[in-house]
Amino acid sequence: MQGITPIDDVGGLGSLVKTAGVGGAADSAGVAGKGFADALKNALDEVSRTQKAAENLYAELQLGNPAVSLEETVIAQAKANIAFQAVVQTRNRLVSAYQDIMNMQV
Repeated sequence: MQGITPIDDVGGLGSLVKTAGVGGAADSAGVAGKGFADALKNALDEVSRTQKAAENLYAELQLGNPAVSLEETVIAQAKANIAFQAVVQTRNRLVSAYQDIMNMQV
């Protein structure tokens, strides 16, 4: 029986939070030379990889692969869903911040 692994960095968004400076001090050596756009792109790529992995597990489960369990597939799909929802919320916050800036009086 496998142990439950913690969800430390869903979809790679932890690196995005560290780069943005939210939730604690960022490691200056790891962030040096990286911009927000790079961190956002890396996070989106990680979410895409998570979704593709969940799709592949689901396809293997449907084909009857004995190496793929239902529990593993459901967990992978849940992780992909959480990562996607985090990206959607990040996008919503960015759009809201942009609109606030555009509505400022100069």
